[in-house]
Amino acid sequence: MMNYENILTEINEGIGTITINRPKQLNALNKRTIEELHDAFEQFDKADKVRVIIVTGSGEKAFVAGADIKEFMNFDEQQGRDLAREGQALLFDFVQNLNTPVIAAINGFALGGGLELALASHIRIASENAKMGLPEVSLGVIPGYGGTQRLAQMIGKGRAMEMVLTADMKDAATALDYGLVTEVVPLDKLMETADNKAKKLMRNSPMAQSLAIKSINAGYYQEGFKAEINLFGQAFTTEDFKEGTQAFVERRKPQFTGK
Repeated sequence: MMNYENILTEINEGIGTITINRPKQLNALNKRTIEELHDAFEQFDKADKVRVIIVTGSGEKAFVAGADIKEFMNFDEQQGRDLAREGQALLFDFVQNLNTPVIAAINGFALGGGLELALASHIRIASENAKMGLPEVSLGVIPGYGGTQRLAQMIGKGRAMEMVLTADMKDAATALDYGLVTEVVPLDKLMETADNKAKKLMRNSPMAQSLAIKSINAGYYQEGFKAEINLFGQAFTTEDFKEGTQAFVERRKPQFTGK
């Protein structure tokens, strides 16, 4: 197990909890955090004493407020493709295909890569203050960690189109209505609710649950993920991407030209 800088882990009565712990950055996913998350999920999945995994964010503001824009704002097309391909393999596809059930306890903002991590999890529970969205087009790019695929699979093409193209955030009540989450509870009840859900899962056969996860996932094809990777990379060649990320870093409104 690697030494973690950006996450906290604990095991309690069969439940492995992973807490993304970068509160000053609203728990944004940088390269190091993705690597640490991969390691923690892998270790918990291998551990016989862990029957269910809960992933959440530290503090009361954010689950994960997105990716770390400064890490990739100067990437070219191939670097963009590699970023998406490696991230999907290391974390998002990895979580989706884990043998151990994963519950995302969404305790605030779940934006961009944060929502994509929640979408890759098997069950999603949100606090009442949670807000969810894929704001990538406001930066001149598209979701690159499976968001265009999993969101449409989960809430339908029409609602996914609206969320992705507007970059709007949805509140917890709307997320529940959309089927994006299965439960909404007060923030101070979130972890208790996730624990209770985990205990319910632990009554059932781990082997059967693993097979059920594989069976459900088998219904969704991978071609769409490949297209997302290539189109994500293509976005890095545009003037809009350069303007969008620069504006984000400079905290101003972008002036998009459509080029």
